[in-house]
Amino acid sequence: MLTNYFKAAWRNLKRFRTHTIINIAGLALGIACVILIFTMVKYHLSFDTFHHNKDRVYRIVTAFHEEKVRYSTGAPSPMGDAFQHDFGVTEQLSRVASMGKRVVMTTPDKKFEEEIAFADPSFFNIFYFPLLSGSTATTLKAPFTAAVTARIAKKYFGTTDVIGQLIHLDDSLQFTITAVLKDIPDNTDFRAEVYFPFDNLQNHSPWLVEKDWWMSVNRGLQCFVLLKPGVKAADVNNKLLPAVSSKYYDATSSKLFRFELQPLNDIHFNPQLNGYIAKKNLWIIALIGLLLIITTCINFVNLSIAQAMKRSKEIGLRKVLGGLRGQIFVQFLSETALVVLIAMLLAYLLALVTLPYVNQLFEIQLHINILGDHYLLLFLPLLFIVVVLLSGAYPGLVIAGFQPIQALKNKLARQSTGGALFRKGLVVTQFAISQLLIIGTIVVANQMRYSVESDPGFRKDAILMLPLPDNEVAKLSTLHTLLSQIPGVEQLTFCGNAPAADKASATSMKFDTRTTAEKNAIFNRAADTGYVRTFGLQLVAGRNLLPSDTAREFLVNETTVKNLQLPSNEAIIGKSMVINGGQGIVVGVVKDFHTRSFHEAIDPIFISTIHDNYSKCAVKVDMRQLRKMMPAIAAAWKDVYPQHFYKYRFLDEQMAGFYKLDMMIFRLIQLFTSISIIIGCIGLYGLVSFMAAQRTREVGIRKTLGASVENIIWLFSKEFLYLLLTAFVIAAPLAWLIMNQWLHTFAYRINLGAGVFVLAIFISICVVTITVGYTAIKTALMNPVKTLKAE
Repeated sequence: MLTNYFKAAWRNLKRFRTHTIINIAGLALGIACVILIFTMVKYHLSFDTFHHNKDRVYRIVTAFHEEKVRYSTGAPSPMGDAFQHDFGVTEQLSRVASMGKRVVMTTPDKKFEEEIAFADPSFFNIFYFPLLSGSTATTLKAPFTAAVTARIAKKYFGTTDVIGQLIHLDDSLQFTITAVLKDIPDNTDFRAEVYFPFDNLQNHSPWLVEKDWWMSVNRGLQCFVLLKPGVKAADVNNKLLPAVSSKYYDATSSKLFRFELQPLNDIHFNPQLNGYIAKKNLWIIALIGLLLIITTCINFVNLSIAQAMKRSKEIGLRKVLGGLRGQIFVQFLSETALVVLIAMLLAYLLALVTLPYVNQLFEIQLHINILGDHYLLLFLPLLFIVVVLLSGAYPGLVIAGFQPIQALKNKLARQSTGGALFRKGLVVTQFAISQLLIIGTIVVANQMRYSVESDPGFRKDAILMLPLPDNEVAKLSTLHTLLSQIPGVEQLTFCGNAPAADKASATSMKFDTRTTAEKNAIFNRAADTGYVRTFGLQLVAGRNLLPSDTAREFLVNETTVKNLQLPSNEAIIGKSMVINGGQGIVVGVVKDFHTRSFHEAIDPIFISTIHDNYSKCAVKVDMRQLRKMMPAIAAAWKDVYPQHFYKYRFLDEQMAGFYKLDMMIFRLIQLFTSISIIIGCIGLYGLVSFMAAQRTREVGIRKTLGASVENIIWLFSKEFLYLLLTAFVIAAPLAWLIMNQWLHTFAYRINLGAGVFVLAIFISICVVTITVGYTAIKTALMNPVKTLKAE
């Protein structure tokens, strides 16, 4: 019997070929998107879930309790030793300094740029990064040793048998390889592939490891703990970590510097702590996938009901010959299953073909392999069942309910082919989903444009950012001289970072004669005297810094003055500040500028000539001479740093990176909105075809009585415009709630005005008009004589 059902289903699909192709195309497009969305969500949820004791692994993070709590992934340098010594709750503890990309060499002419980190030996007891060779018990225990991944070993030496080989870091420190790790998986936030002993950080970056200095936090210097079994993180957060603040800080600073345990499974998903993507954004992406499936199923329902008119005689004949309602329902459901199966196969192939483009567009590494992924192997059959039932159940019940005599005479009433109210509800749902996505796309696009194009309060165009591998005074002086001689170089400065940067060190501050530290942390912008001119900062009080290699003078921003509750900008001039143990005089105030992305409020900052913190050279260039200048700038840089890789980045491009995740979400919404509109148009075409088939006689009579083509087009269009407006009434407030909540993740944002909604409804009306117009015009131009004769 089942074989007969599928044979009949195949014949019907071949008979109504156009209808079948449209259905399969819509389903395949929607299912392909859902497969990609499922793969993306699963990929992110899998981050760092492979570690053996993942439920007991935490990162100690810093919470600055100011007017608003701000978080840093880092912890003060002494935290690791103090926490392990004072409390017996840790099974393992490891400090990790992630240094980003640095030059690693085997020989002077063979150098590479790699992600490196300094870590305690216990790092590999806390995290599961298995070794190919070497021993976990001895890895990183001896000074000047190193652990590298298999990929790095093959890249450097052509083999993984590299124990005992030598590598050099930044052309200054030599290390012996004592362990080789298996390659780092894609689904981890720990991207370093070369590890050095944490104790050797003192030889590389001594300013990061001042053993008794608790007053500054660098987000790259982190502390991980593996708690003992039975120890509750809540107890540590509520009792032990507050004790750290009380013991090592004075009364005021202990209120500012607070510490918390962040679970390992939260690291990838916490934007406040530099997580890649918030879980709520993942659920939004999953929700978009659900909406696409609903839209796809609604299409199938509308097209199937429209097609039912053409199959009325077939159904009537089956019933006259003894066909039961249940048999006809199963027959239609088998047709639906066959269509969905074909669509799913095409969708899987489409997902495979588009996957490389998706990976490139969103800068991720997704893999689709149904045989090697048991989650996908379980998801696809479940998706198949859901789509078959959602798409086929209602049309199957409608068709199985045809009255045989009316069906044979082709005189089915509109109610016989499914309730008009239900069909309208389906269309309203489809319209509402599309408008929700359209409004979301417009809002995200406007906010991204505002964030990127608004004035940040400093010059960001035509600024070239060059790295400084080291900051020896003689080298900086030579580089300054060489760059200044290049025609087209207008200004240059040595600094720790640009005015807006996602990396900054926070510290406490004592002001003037006040006896305790201020309740707000202050952020460091180390820079020389050219910083103000190069970035076009505006001095609103006082003067610029004088040349110096030490922090004896400070510039502060207006936010710092406000936090100190001073009556005016001039009131701070000449006052002393103690920062990082060093005392200096405030000589100027710069107008507030955005210190990070528009997600964050402007930080209180100080600018001072802290020579040891210079890591960038910012060059203001004449863009008209850029082509001639670039080789000269590269040559000057290589003359000073011949053993290092030359690389540069324009500041405006660097700042665009602040919104990398937001742009990814925008591209996703933009892509799936387009697909939703395409799928919706297919369904709308099916519903218009259904209406045209049912109202052929009515159109003939109206034309006989003198109705014009415009009247007939309006007859079809007005119903859909009413449905569209109904959908807009539903979608608009829902979109306002969702997008207003999203906008509140930005400290500086656009206003969600009426223009967004007007544009959304205008786009929707245009799409509906074009889709409905084709069928309406075709029906309006039909000869009424032939129409009435056929009826």
